[in-house]
This record gives sequence, structure tokens and C-alpha cells, in this order.
Amino acid sequence: MTQQRPARHTTAPVAPTTIRDRVLDRVETRIGDLLTAEHRHWAVADRHAAALISDVATIVRGSGDRIRPVLLLTGYLAAGGDPDAPAAVDAAAALELLDTCWTIRGDTRDGAVLRRGLPTLHVSHAAEHERNGWQGESRRFGVHTAVLAGDLALTFADRLGATLPAPARTRWERLRTERVLGAHGASAARAAYRDDPWPGSCVAGSCAGGCAAGWYAVAQPLLLGAELAGRRDLAEAYGAYGAKVHAAWRLHGFLTGGPDFGDGADLMRELLFDDRQRREARELAAELATAAGAVARRAPLPVAWRTELASLATRASGTAA
Repeated sequence: MTQQRPARHTTAPVAPTTIRDRVLDRVETRIGDLLTAEHRHWAVADRHAAALISDVATIVRGSGDRIRPVLLLTGYLAAGGDPDAPAAVDAAAALELLDTCWTIRGDTRDGAVLRRGLPTLHVSHAAEHERNGWQGESRRFGVHTAVLAGDLALTFADRLGATLPAPARTRWERLRTERVLGAHGASAARAAYRDDPWPGSCVAGSCAGGCAAGWYAVAQPLLLGAELAGRRDLAEAYGAYGAKVHAAWRLHGFLTGGPDFGDGADLMRELLFDDRQRREARELAAELATAAGAVARRAPLPVAWRTELASLATRASGTAA
């Protein structure tokens, strides 16, 4: 009688997206705990201060996609970073708070009335001023309060960024600098009537930081993740991948009326672009996503993470099936 061998129990490998989502849950908790602790402290000392913290929390909750934390954690985990390390959580939370700052400032600068169906901060605080009959000009009070809310989000972001290991902190500071200079470059171009809604410089690979959603948007979070994981050897691969994903993402935003494109893009897209040009732009975005995927598949990374990076490029370009 042949003796049966005991069944061999194997554990299926955990999908990259599952690992990343678990860390993202900790990022949400980190941001929530920080804002809750600050609100609890200031609610006793100064109700106006507590209200400003509530403003920041409202924008954070409404941002939705968490694209910068996703990019950072993808770059970090793909590079072999420890999913339990607190530095990666702090870095991702800092990026989200930095985005919150620029969301508030962008809405205020552009005079936006609504943000995801709710009044923007400068509008709601102007209404508060008028409702209470306070002295001074309601509009200016609203703008001033919104600017301070943006400053507060940036303060929280930099508090978290200051805890990062030295190489990653240097990358964080560079990202912060490029974000400011890119925003100024875009503003100056608009003021001088030199802003081109067509993202040609991004497609050509020459937009390192000169557009409203410059190099910081894709490549820098990935590079920050590599720094945290101690994988500086990935700088070239992540840089090349990030440039192509950034260009595909910008093309998709142009074609769909993304938030970084104003009235000029609407005019160009609706009046100057015919069906053939729209189709060619979509095809170009798909080609860039494919090229980004090819870069990812050549990178010295685990196969599962190479596949995830290629998939991420396709989703960013809006060409996913």
C-alpha cells in the first residue's frame, strides 16, 4: 500500500496593491491622528485656531485619490522598503498635506467657488464674515483666512518631512522648492500670455519643474520612495519612468479638462482640436504609458512590482481598459 504524502500548504504571495493599500491605511490614520490631536489642543485655547484646523481636515478628507502617496509608496515598496517602517508613512502623509496646501492656494488664487461640490475656503469664510457683520471687507477676510489654512497644512507637512532620514529629507526639500518655483513659472507664463495649454514641453521631456504640475508630481515622489528604501541606484529608472508617466498624465488631463488646465485648454480642445487630433493625442498618451511600462519592466525590481508600475502608467494615461 502506497503511503500518501501529507498535503503541502503554501501561502500565496500578497499582491503589491494589497501591501500598498495596507500602508495607505496607516497614512490615513497618521494624518487623522495629527489633525485630531491639534484640533483637541486648540479647541480649548482658541476656537478660531481650531476652526482653521477643521478647514485643513475638510480639504484632506475631500481630496480622494491620494495620488502622490500612492506614487511614493509604490516607489518605496517596489524598491524593497519595509512596509512597517514609520518613515514611509510620514513621508506619504507629508506629501498629502503638501497637496492640501496647494489645493487651497490654487482655489484661492483662481477664485474657484466650489471644491467637489462644497464652497471653497475663501468663499465660505467671506460668507462667515458677512453673516456676522464683522468689520473690514468680507472678500479680503476670506482670502486671508484661506491663505492661512494653506500655510497651516504646509506647516504640518514640513513637521512630518523634518523627521525623515537625511537623504530623504534632502529629496523632500528639493521637491518642496520645485513645487514653489513651478507654480510661479506657470503663474508668470499666464500673466505674460505665454502659457500654452498643450503640454508639449512635458511630452518632449523638457518640463522638469516649469508647469503647474511639474516634475514634482510623479518623478519626485518615486525618487523619495527610493531614497527611503536606500536604493539610489533606481534614480535613473524612476526618473525615466516618471517623465513618461507625467507626460501621459498631462495629456490625459488636457483631453478631459483636468484641474491643472484652465479656460485656455477648454478653448483649444473644443475649438481647435478635431476628432483626428483628439484621437492622435490619446494614442500619444497610450504610447507614453507603454514606454513607461517598458522602462519599469527593465528596472531591477521584483516582477510583481514591475507589473504594478506598468499598470499604474496605463491608469495615469487614462488608457486602461
